[in-house]
Order: sequence, then structure tokens, then C-alpha cells
Amino acid sequence: MSKIKTYALMLSEVFPKTHSKAGIPTGFKIKFALGQGCPDCDKPQDLSGVNISDCNGCVNACSIPKLHTIRANYPLWEKRIKEVQDGHAVLSIRQWSRSKQVEIARLTAENGIGIQKLRIYEHEPFPVVYADRYTTPVDWQELANNDGLSLNDWREWFKGYDLSKPMPIIHFTKFRY
Repeated sequence: MSKIKTYALMLSEVFPKTHSKAGIPTGFKIKFALGQGCPDCDKPQDLSGVNISDCNGCVNACSIPKLHTIRANYPLWEKRIKEVQDGHAVLSIRQWSRSKQVEIARLTAENGIGIQKLRIYEHEPFPVVYADRYTTPVDWQELANNDGLSLNDWREWFKGYDLSKPMPIIHFTKFRY
């Protein structure tokens, strides 16, 4: 039997130095937990993405869940996610804490993780965004929110990226565009 690989995926605890909110907490850890299920009660999440939270009475009901992350280097992440989906690897979601990595969750194919190819095309007045296919554009606001950010924060976060190259949307649940 072959050994299961572990791929670490870091979630930023604070906004990066290049962002106007540099050093301010992102809340990604709690937003990630919300995408998996309410951390304050036992209400299950609807992983289809239709009804994100049924627990309207709890303090986290108004938070934006982090259903995915977007990275550079699509070919690398495509290979890794396929290994997870095939049962040969796990995805370790982590955050830095006092100069060491702390695992938040360990995801497998059973969690519904997946990948979609994000393509962004510059058009005036706003860019057009596609996930996998070129038939229906993805709504910018929905993409940013599902990444755990406001639209303005998302655009500022990715301002230094080469948006002409496809990027992976790494899904933490069964939700897809």
C-alpha cells in the first residue's frame, strides 16, 4: 500500500502587506469553518451552495463562508487535487500561529473538494470571469464572497497576479460554478 501524501494549503490570518488592510485579520479560519458547517451548532450546511446556512439564529449566520480559495499555478494544483480526489493524498488546511503552522482541517475526496479553472478577461468597464467553461460568466461579487472577501478586497488582493494566466479555484465543498 502506498503512503498517503499531504498537501498543505495555507489560509492567510491577516491581509498581506500589499493590501490597504495590511495586518488586519481576514477571518478566513472562521469563514472556512462556516463553509464546512456552523461551528456553533450542529446544523449541517447545504454543500450544493444553494442554502449556505440554515442557522439564522447564531452569530455566524451573517458571516461570509469561505467555500474556496484561488491560487496561482493551475497545473500544480490540478495535479494535487486529482491525487486527493483519487484517494492518494489529503489537503491539509492550515494557518500560521505563533510562527508555526496549525492545521485547521484535513480534507479528502469525501469532503467534495475539487478544482475549476478560473479565467479572467479584461473588458471595459469590468473584467469578465469564467470558471471552466466559456458559456456563462461568473458573477464577480459571488466569486469574491465565496472566497471569503468583499469584491473590493478580492480585487486588491489579486492586483499583483498575472490575471492572463488561468488560476485554480480550489473548492473545499461540493459547490461549483
